[in-house]
Amino acid sequence: MASGNALNGGTPDALVRELRASVGGEVAFDATARALTTMDASNYRRVPLGVVTPRDADDVAATLAACRAHGVPVVPRGGGTSIAGQATGTGVVLDLTRHLRSIVELDPASRTAVVQPGVVLDDLRAAAAPHGLTFGPDPSTHSRCTIGGMIGNNSCGSHSVAWGTTADNVHALTVARYGGDTLRLERGTEGPAGLRELVAGHLALLRTGFPGLPRRISGYALDALLPENGPDPARAFCGSEGTLGVVTEATLRLVEAPAARALAVLGYADESAAAEAAPGLLPFHPLTVEGMAADLVREPAGLPRGAAWLFAETGGATPAEARAHAERLVRAASADAVDAAVVTDPAGQRALWRIREDAAGTATRMPDSSEAWPGWEDCAVPPARLGPYLRDFRALLTEHGLRGTPYGHFGDGCIHVRIDFDLLTGPGVARFRRFSEDLASLVVAHGGSLSGEHGDGQARAELLPRMYGDELVALFGRFKDLWDPDGGMNPGILTRPARLDENLRFEVLPKKPVDVEFGYPHDGGDFSAAVRRCVGVAKCRTEQTSGPSVMCPSFRATGEEAHSTRGRARLLHEMLAGEAGGVITDGWRSTEVRDALDLCLSCKGCRSDCPVGVDMATYKAEFLHHHYRGRLRPAAHYAMGWLPRWLRLASPFAGALNALARVRPLAALAGRVSGIAPERGIPVLARERFTRWLNRRWGKGTFILSGDRIATLWPDTFTEHLSPEVGRAAVRVLEATGRQVLPAGRGLCCGLTYVSTGQLTRARTVMRRTLERLGGMLGTPVIVLEPSCAATLRTDLPELLPDDPRAAELAASVRTLAEYLEEYAPDWEPPRLDRQVTGQTHCHQHAVLGDAADRRLRERAGLSGELAGGCCGLAGNFGFERGHWEVSVACAEDQLLPAVRQAPPGTEILADGFSCRTQLAQLGGVRARHLAEVLAEGLDAGAPPQAPRSSGAGAA
Repeated sequence: MASGNALNGGTPDALVRELRASVGGEVAFDATARALTTMDASNYRRVPLGVVTPRDADDVAATLAACRAHGVPVVPRGGGTSIAGQATGTGVVLDLTRHLRSIVELDPASRTAVVQPGVVLDDLRAAAAPHGLTFGPDPSTHSRCTIGGMIGNNSCGSHSVAWGTTADNVHALTVARYGGDTLRLERGTEGPAGLRELVAGHLALLRTGFPGLPRRISGYALDALLPENGPDPARAFCGSEGTLGVVTEATLRLVEAPAARALAVLGYADESAAAEAAPGLLPFHPLTVEGMAADLVREPAGLPRGAAWLFAETGGATPAEARAHAERLVRAASADAVDAAVVTDPAGQRALWRIREDAAGTATRMPDSSEAWPGWEDCAVPPARLGPYLRDFRALLTEHGLRGTPYGHFGDGCIHVRIDFDLLTGPGVARFRRFSEDLASLVVAHGGSLSGEHGDGQARAELLPRMYGDELVALFGRFKDLWDPDGGMNPGILTRPARLDENLRFEVLPKKPVDVEFGYPHDGGDFSAAVRRCVGVAKCRTEQTSGPSVMCPSFRATGEEAHSTRGRARLLHEMLAGEAGGVITDGWRSTEVRDALDLCLSCKGCRSDCPVGVDMATYKAEFLHHHYRGRLRPAAHYAMGWLPRWLRLASPFAGALNALARVRPLAALAGRVSGIAPERGIPVLARERFTRWLNRRWGKGTFILSGDRIATLWPDTFTEHLSPEVGRAAVRVLEATGRQVLPAGRGLCCGLTYVSTGQLTRARTVMRRTLERLGGMLGTPVIVLEPSCAATLRTDLPELLPDDPRAAELAASVRTLAEYLEEYAPDWEPPRLDRQVTGQTHCHQHAVLGDAADRRLRERAGLSGELAGGCCGLAGNFGFERGHWEVSVACAEDQLLPAVRQAPPGTEILADGFSCRTQLAQLGGVRARHLAEVLAEGLDAGAPPQAPRSSGAGAA
């Protein structure tokens, strides 16, 4: 069967009609659905005909039957995090993540679980945890990868030294074949007709043709069909990459999870020393032996001394037992390691593991910001050969003029690496091929496997004859044909493969930078390079978050790929491809991209939480600017985007306008005209602007203190017109440090609302006017109380005005209140409040500003407890716009509102952002306060302010 979009005597319309008549789930052949599934986490891109989202096993069978009847290929797809291109295809993509997510049964007695293929690994682990059990394989994508995808790739993860690969933990599978018939696979069953005869005729080849190493993932596991191995067709099916059939149900083995864990972190002089030490730790039965070198680590993050590290996790029935186990490992390694640490604190362990788990994304950018790509992501060699292999690998990189950052499962001899291939030019792609061929030969020379975890896909299948020889590879083809005689299951993968330098996802992108408004300083000013940042690791698809993580609130609210950061990046990629082969051909005018970006809250969470720093808030503003250029905008863009102007005009009439807003018919009419959601209340205008109060307080700017005792406060729009009580409280706090407070100026605006609505020409005008008005105050530290305004000044200002040195100067001067107090009044002691807090860390503060200084200030004031992560859901103009109410509420219900409801009486509700406070008031009926207000109350209640012992770090 052809691997393209050929139909047997039919048309796509006929296929769609049949699918819609026989499938209960969604059938989508539109541009958006196709664009979202053109790529996985690999270098490859193939455009499908459409996407089917089956609701049950019957839908899977019906889809396979219809596609066979019409001669259309099928590609099963889980989380879409495959590294080698096997989750892309040209026919119908089966999205198994939406509905097939049931844990059918979990039996603690037999330690088994029966699950559907779309179950996310972390959901299974959470269900097993109350029974002291877990599923052993745990790839770094555990928060979004699916069991079906893990079976397809025979995934492993960091705990494979203890619990093996997915194939080691599969008991039985129910599989639907191309055409719709179903097979039950388990040890002792035969699989498709002719399989027993195929094995019996090639016993010698199957017994001698497979290298013996723990991470041999390449090819088909035909040795699992030998009589002495069961035979076990379920195990042979694992790692087949969607080329044999579709798993509709899996029975899995669970393992006992240690009650306590400790982490031994061992530092070595270099990665080869770490690699050579790793096998020596295995006799101590650690749960993990992971390795990485210093060129992967952007921040030391508590690592012991060294240029490379091993992470050896240990378990025990008690924390003391786990720690003792880890200390034994450290003693055993002491002869080779240059330093070591044992970490028992769960938070400390999570912080260290995050460095390792984010590596698949982090490694895509070199320290100099140049791009690096997968392709040779997970070769494996016998663990005892890992040290020599790494030295030869580094030499091969140098020979080809390439750079890479190895890391991975050192205890299993499996190395991950992203390499700075030039995949944009003909000579660069040719070098990619030469290096791939040479590396395949090197891996085989060390007795290894081309794939040690993520499968062969299109990246490596072409080179399998180097590893297995032509005779065994031909046997792979016969095995595939017994399962799929029509060749409809994921053609071009594993057998009769496409070339490794075909279907590269960069081929269709513009060859020259497109004309854009932002500077994109980390991407060389190239919007295409910014969009290329998304490599598809899909951390944005994590549905359950804990701690401070923000990304991606709209995906968690809707569960739709189009509303994930990755989905939006895919749509932008196809938009940029345009007439060169993209699915979306109307460029900046695309309604598909507009609709996907409509539910982006511009929270900026991806800027910090995405391992590669995708900044969808900026991309959204860029797109909206071009999309609406020369056209009428939505009413909310004029109402909310021009909010600073309207508030300045309304300020003299605040009392009358507040009274009119309380008249429901008038408020409803105003909301309809301005595009505001009818469920929203209109915020109350301040009767006295903050700066008016401040000038009146000090006699219209007559100051008596010297310049080094003056603190400059930015009069942001929200503090100035809507919550001046926050500004007054900040003044009280700053005065307690011995400062006198001066407003930064009159009529200043950071441009936030213009940026968030994509009115970038106007934003630039406003920003330049602000810089002019600041004049000689530029360079003076300026305190910004509203986190969203501070973030705009820190990032959007210099990125919209990259050629204006004043923009960078102002950006560098911005301080939050906590940062200012820590830097310029380090000896001041805040009032001791001793109370519990909850509330919201503003998403822009999390993503751009950081909250470390705020945490330290709260601790010094005796404010204990954690603030919620995520996004409040109001997000500036987003939650006010018509059509966003339900998503706005869902975002608030994700973390913020539950945290407030569960807080004990007397808990202080903190929210520095005006949006966060408004959301809490309108949805939760609670009054949240800025940290400045709480501190000021403590001062005014009689907690004696501590006079500063010195004048601080310098002029303010």
